Amino acid sequence: MTDENAPLLAEVRAVPRTNNSVDSDRCSPITANQESKSQSPVPAKDNQDEENNEIRIRRPLHYHSIHGDIDNIGDDSTAASISRYKYYNKLAPHRDSILMMPDHVVPSSFFITVLLPIHGKQGSLITIFSLWNTMMGTSLLTMPWAIKEAGFFNGIALLILMAVIMWYTGYRILHSTNGLETDGKSLEFSDVCHRYLGRGAEVIAVVSSLLSLIGGMIVYWILMSNFLYNVVSFIYRNSHNTSSLDWTNVTALREADTFPTPQIHIHDTNFDKIWDLQKTVPFFLILVLAPLINFKSPTFFTRFNTLGTLSVIYLICFVAVNASRWGFHLDIMAPENSEAYIPEFRSTFPALTGVSALAYFVHNCLLAIVRTQKHPENSTRDLTIAYILVAATYIYMGVMFYAIFPLAKDCIEDNLLNNMPDTNILSFVARVGLFFQMTCVFPLLVFVFRLQFMHSVFGSVWPSLRHILILNVVLIAMCLVFAIFLPHIGHIIGFIGAFCGFSYAIAMPCLVYLVSSYQNGSLTWPKLIIHTILILIGLANFVGQFLIIGKS
Repeated sequence: MTDENAPLLAEVRAVPRTNNSVDSDRCSPITANQESKSQSPVPAKDNQDEENNEIRIRRPLHYHSIHGDIDNIGDDSTAASISRYKYYNKLAPHRDSILMMPDHVVPSSFFITVLLPIHGKQGSLITIFSLWNTMMGTSLLTMPWAIKEAGFFNGIALLILMAVIMWYTGYRILHSTNGLETDGKSLEFSDVCHRYLGRGAEVIAVVSSLLSLIGGMIVYWILMSNFLYNVVSFIYRNSHNTSSLDWTNVTALREADTFPTPQIHIHDTNFDKIWDLQKTVPFFLILVLAPLINFKSPTFFTRFNTLGTLSVIYLICFVAVNASRWGFHLDIMAPENSEAYIPEFRSTFPALTGVSALAYFVHNCLLAIVRTQKHPENSTRDLTIAYILVAATYIYMGVMFYAIFPLAKDCIEDNLLNNMPDTNILSFVARVGLFFQMTCVFPLLVFVFRLQFMHSVFGSVWPSLRHILILNVVLIAMCLVFAIFLPHIGHIIGFIGAFCGFSYAIAMPCLVYLVSSYQNGSLTWPKLIIHTILILIGLANFVGQFLIIGKS
């Protein structure tokens, strides 16, 4: 039998269990083990004597024995629990009895919580790829247009500058949780903002994150409408042996061997009325996406995440193939009044800084991506490598297509594929692949938005089906309004990126760092000046989006 007057932490000699060990059962302490089917106390093997099965048992609370006088305990709730325990033990002397003390009877204070460190299994290569894949989005299609708006050399310099700024603020977010007590929870950056800057900063962080998701949904709806329209039109025109090159909307390329001279075509009136890019196709898209966004779990769609990587690789190859066909058309010395003139700087450069702010935006999920790293000390290095790869990819796509485009650079549109004729088979394949990939990603965007919004407002990720349906209707209505009246993804990405870049990606990390430095006494004037300049750059980027309205 176990000594009733044993200290709070007592070592007892454990023997293999037999059916005759009734007395030991009756004298077991009041500790609940959630992982043991026998409701036995929580054991921990003694590393010094495993062969003798020596275990350590923690005595409950502050009393010596449950068989002593419980009138002097002073806590009525604890005394009642002990009485119930003794009653259950008399009914169920054996540990395998169905009358053992239920878990819900044991007070929560009787449990011992042990926090175990989480050992991540994610290597650096996976972390780098995850960061690269997350930042590769619809901004890839707008990079040639952004280069055109900023000027050739100025655009390259600004892409590098924005990459450095966004990397630095991401680095600050990466180390913003250092020294904070987590209480066993995984901290997000919005939690860090709450701790350092208050509830208002947390709200701004959550709103900025939600706004970036809304912007992504709107851009996706516009692009999917465009892809669906062109794919169906391609199939219809080829089945009727016609060409539908519209000189006002589609760029005519010079190479007759690559792009045949378009034939004059009288549009099919009935088809064009039914299948209109802005008036009807966005509504047809509801039939495809509305059923998908009502799923309670997005697990099925996460299986197609690799399609995003395949789409990026295809677009990179797509530009390379066209470069081999067209050659380079970049005359730096061309006079300003010629068609081949290449401006080095343009006053509409905020269009590029706004687009690049969203292109490099990974800050709202940065901590989640690196949380399960096998070697957390390599997080800064992996983040740096990821940003270098992302910047190289964006610069390649923007500069390469801009350099090989054979017509006047002002003809470049904000959707790279819109610069190609509808008879081009490579463009057709790209549109089909991107449409299917975005169809799988769009429900994920809606799910993440719903998760954050519902939890913030109602405290539940699924309040009711009625709440979900109302939210989905509102989101679809917003997407339809932009797809019909403002289907310009360059401007939308610019505004969303500039606001989220200023509020979430630049201002918040800098303010958190300044406040934490002030609290630990390491704040200096150079730190204050540098981070204030960064915040002003983010603000100027956002204000600049309003100054170029109607110019780009």
